[in-house]
Amino acid sequence: MLSAAVFSLAAPALELREEAWGPHAWTFGLVALTFFAGALMVDLINRYVPHEHFLKGPEGSDAVHLRRMWLFVLAITIHNFPEGMAVGVGSALGGGQANNVAIGIGLQNVPEGLVVASALWERGYPRWTAVGVGVLSGLVEPLGALLGVGVIALSRVALPGALLFASGAMIFVVASEVFPESHEGGHGRTATWAAIFGFVLNMVLDVALA
Repeated sequence: MLSAAVFSLAAPALELREEAWGPHAWTFGLVALTFFAGALMVDLINRYVPHEHFLKGPEGSDAVHLRRMWLFVLAITIHNFPEGMAVGVGSALGGGQANNVAIGIGLQNVPEGLVVASALWERGYPRWTAVGVGVLSGLVEPLGALLGVGVIALSRVALPGALLFASGAMIFVVASEVFPESHEGGHGRTATWAAIFGFVLNMVLDVALA
């Protein structure tokens, strides 16, 4: 996710900036603004939508009053909607970069779905309920993808901003959710090397598919 956000979203956005917005100095401010806006969107959702992380516990307003099942569903939605947006926006790039975004996010969805289903099953939910919620982690993303495609369909001028928005959202999710939870339980070293391996793999895919 981190590598895709940098090489397949942010980098192409910077290359397209001048073509879409013109050679003006103020466009660098727009670059920063749209990137921060993506991160801020996820932060506000984290702050105001009740949800639960697998290891960190309840967050948000009135989290204790919601059933744990829906807390998990909301957590999945929060994590995956920006990823879907990234795939939808990335599709406008075409070729290898679009494929790289889709492949990178698709690969991380497999273990993510397994973790979701396993966590629910261990907490006492029926097996098929756990599997169903795990599947939802993949079904949420097409909604985000449709939104991303819709934004680009309205205007190609929006493409650099949409790419940066999706990149900011994805990097915020990685920094605030994925990294902290992957380091819980004494697995920090393993999680760090897994992140390095994933980053390099996605970087290689970006070059190979370009």
